[in-house]
Amino acid sequence: MKKSILFPGLLLCNFLFAQHSDYFTVKKDSSGFILTQKGASMLVALPLKCIDKEYPNKTNHTSISDSDHVITPHNLHPAFYGCFDWHSCVHGHWMMIKLLKEFPQLPEAAKIRAAINKTITKENIATEVKYFDAELAKGWERTYGWAWLLKLDEELATWNDEDGKRWHEALQPLTNTVIGLWTAYLPKQTYPNRTGVHPNTAFGLVLALDYARIVKNTAFENAIITHAKRIYAADKNAPTQWEPDGSDFLSPSLEEADLMKRILPEKEFLGWFNSFITADGLKHLTQLPVISDRNDYQIVHLDGLCFSRSWCMKDIARAVPKNDPRKALLIKAATHHLAEALPHVAGGNYGGEHWLGSFAVYALAD
Repeated sequence: MKKSILFPGLLLCNFLFAQHSDYFTVKKDSSGFILTQKGASMLVALPLKCIDKEYPNKTNHTSISDSDHVITPHNLHPAFYGCFDWHSCVHGHWMMIKLLKEFPQLPEAAKIRAAINKTITKENIATEVKYFDAELAKGWERTYGWAWLLKLDEELATWNDEDGKRWHEALQPLTNTVIGLWTAYLPKQTYPNRTGVHPNTAFGLVLALDYARIVKNTAFENAIITHAKRIYAADKNAPTQWEPDGSDFLSPSLEEADLMKRILPEKEFLGWFNSFITADGLKHLTQLPVISDRNDYQIVHLDGLCFSRSWCMKDIARAVPKNDPRKALLIKAATHHLAEALPHVAGGNYGGEHWLGSFAVYALAD
């Protein structure tokens, strides 16, 4: 039975975790939630269930002959063939490692390690790298899958763990391949992709920039900053009223602002942000999306939009002065969106379950 809980200033309707309050704790100021070990167990069960589930599978493979048209997902991508598609499998790996780092005593720890020991091996990664050798594969998974691959590598690079070190070493050829492809692509990208789905340029650059800074790859970092300023610095009056599209899981305007917040000095960012999103436009973005059918693999994307809006608004709020009313608006809306989407992460629908857990973990993280 679903319940509602009233916290100070916030009504959390139909909240899944109301049945199991030990899945999370609420921050003292009611500005968000903190995941507990039991909650981590609930979430980590989702990628564990699909990390080696080969079908259904959306490969997005471009065939050039009969011989490569009939290759199964497991043979095409022996490291990341599960969870419906390559990028979801990659960020499923990230999610498992992220939660294992945060909760070393997870009851599922042994299962996580056993699963990744089978997927992230030098042999499997060599096959993943070889896939990009094909001429028509240079832009495959650009840039969403590339971004999550770097996020996965970032998580491993910052983990003092013997398994983690071995997986990190095995992953390096693929990481270097992605960085090389991305570095070559940046000067050629005349226009950003402003959609709310996988090719969105700003989201990819956010994860890539975070990665570059964590691992101290200054050449890659500088290339990203230069590129972001070139394609976004002059933007004004974002058409926020056009959001969301019917299959968005990213907000084009908020993702762009989240990127520029990382790149511009605070005062400069505020000037840019003031010109980019109007007060009415920001208010529009704080309204929850209507999700009419979670069994539809595209419409359920809007649950992901709730999570991504939440992390963007939370990040942007940090750069807004305390006395600016937009700060309180952003914080409240970030929490509202998070609370709206959390009940639907584990709803029994594979269209959401194969990927939404990663978005939840990313949105919950500070």
